[in-house]
Amino acid sequence: MSQSHEYDDDHAVLETVKSKVKPPKRYQVVLLNDDYTPMDFVVEVLQRFFGLDEVKAAVIMMAVHREGKGVCGVFSREIAEMKVQQVNGFSRANNHPLMCQMEVA
Repeated sequence: MSQSHEYDDDHAVLETVKSKVKPPKRYQVVLLNDDYTPMDFVVEVLQRFFGLDEVKAAVIMMAVHREGKGVCGVFSREIAEMKVQQVNGFSRANNHPLMCQMEVA
């Protein structure tokens, strides 16, 4: 009599490997001070493009004025790039030198 062996793949031992997925980098959008852009225009930019209320916009505007720059918000790379383009385009269209840039948060 011969014995037959059946191998059941359902009982194979699988080793699970946990991959370490890093969260995507975040970027802060920063307004830079200049000596020509009116403060009310900076407040308008902060309200229009970052959804800030007048009080919060005024606080950030004063940081830009006193410290040379102010953080408007922290976003994904794509959103930060879009915000920078929008602000810089809006500033140029309104004949102001206000500059916006993004930095790794």
